[in-house]
Amino acid sequence: MRPLPQLTPANEWFWTSGADGRLRIQGCEDCKTLVHPPVPICPACRSRNWTPVEVSGRATVVGFTVNHQRWLSSFEPPYVIANVALAEDPNVRLTTNIVDCAPEDVAIGQEVVVRFEQHDDVWLPLFAPTGEIDPTDRVAAPTRAVPRPPLTTDRFEHRSVLSGIGRSAIGRRLMVDPLSLTVDACLAAVADAGLTLDDIDGLSTYPGAAAMGMSEGGVTAVEEALRIHPTWINGGGDLPGPGGSVIAAMLAVAAGLCRHVLCFRTVWESTYAALGLESTGGGGRVSGVNGEWRLPFGAASAANWIGMNANQYLHRYGASREMLGWIALTARANASRNPVAIYRDPMTMDDYLNARPITSPFGLFDCDVPCDASIAVVVSDASVAGDLPKPAVRIEAVGTQILERISWEQDTITHEPQVLGQSAHLWTRTDLRPADVDLALVYDGFTFNAISWLEGLGFCGLGEAEDWLDGGRRIALDGDLPINPHGGQLSEGRTHGYGFIYEAVAQLRHEAGDRQVANAGTAVVTSGGGTPSGVLLLQRD
Repeated sequence: MRPLPQLTPANEWFWTSGADGRLRIQGCEDCKTLVHPPVPICPACRSRNWTPVEVSGRATVVGFTVNHQRWLSSFEPPYVIANVALAEDPNVRLTTNIVDCAPEDVAIGQEVVVRFEQHDDVWLPLFAPTGEIDPTDRVAAPTRAVPRPPLTTDRFEHRSVLSGIGRSAIGRRLMVDPLSLTVDACLAAVADAGLTLDDIDGLSTYPGAAAMGMSEGGVTAVEEALRIHPTWINGGGDLPGPGGSVIAAMLAVAAGLCRHVLCFRTVWESTYAALGLESTGGGGRVSGVNGEWRLPFGAASAANWIGMNANQYLHRYGASREMLGWIALTARANASRNPVAIYRDPMTMDDYLNARPITSPFGLFDCDVPCDASIAVVVSDASVAGDLPKPAVRIEAVGTQILERISWEQDTITHEPQVLGQSAHLWTRTDLRPADVDLALVYDGFTFNAISWLEGLGFCGLGEAEDWLDGGRRIALDGDLPINPHGGQLSEGRTHGYGFIYEAVAQLRHEAGDRQVANAGTAVVTSGGGTPSGVLLLQRD
């Protein structure tokens, strides 16, 4: 049985309205705006007067992915997950399945019509092709967002530095307790900064005490293990990406709450899976944005959500999979110089293109590598920069402003969501420009993420990445803009953003060994996307 939404007073009307074969969407009674997913207030006019509105059930496919990976035991691959835009308002979209046709026959621009499928007390809106192609592009062309200008010329970023970095062992299925990994990384970072645990007066982490192999237990677990008594703590997922825990630490230091904040991030997904702790998705009721509106359709992974956007990008700009391949090949070539990277063997474009499909357009090498690891970073008051045993890394600017809906399907679908806004915000807080950047550490949970960041940050125009990459030459270690010299998450391992910060500090200290970017003085570091995300611009002090 597939996962079904947990019915509540707020959503029952939607999931049961298909009993009569009619699709209904929340509609504002005052301004007539259609709203999805349902919320208690109209986002257009702020009215609380709404009612379920019957719509035609016709829509257009604006994004899709053919899924080949068995994420859930209740879904037999291959199957099509799609983002469809309603005929009445193309800004209202549903994640769904395309049925009644072969997966290879689904395409962007297809007109589809709803077909309900009953499961217990839930009527799932699935869609089938009508045989027609919509002559109108239902997706607005992306534009560069215009952030709010800074309130003052003062920059909190300049009141702190990155003083220390540390990491544990990194690998697949290490079968090590995650708190042990965290302690190793934290002790190494504190020592690297020339400090002792008694100097630490703040703790910050992402995403806190999370399950699914994504955490060691958060601040509580680390405080209990190390018996640090901080004046300030932070933990949780509602931050500007994983790197948001570092940005939060910078704010605490700038406010005078702390002098040295120990930031840490631990993953142990490989061991978590090997121990049989992960769910196989055998049915049951689900809730929350990612659960209720996606899991009933088998959209269980960010690979599916981002894959739909990647296909919209390829369709819109006429780009090829080779564009994504150059991101993967560059990561692997760089990782060959990184002794701790998980994947270091050479890879060719043929290897990339012929890899096992995961969810179109992504194959195995488009996806980052689950691993066990912990990484820690110390954020210190800038006044100590001259006393550190190693060169301090200064934070020139951050980008955090949210200018898009925090949604995987309702707003930006030409790029990864939560990239364009934060990227634009970064450049309002500094006089530096993309041409001043020596290397880019761009989040590559999937190859398309990196493409989105490169375009969002302005290294090339929107939709221009394939030509700009120049067959991978521009982003190589000796290119105009080296990216992810350590191999990124595609080859070194998925450490959810912190690996990029670690590598940026190593590069700016000129401690990266065989993978050192010559004369590296300025680095941009991105983390997340869709979480939402954050960006840091770092400089050698």
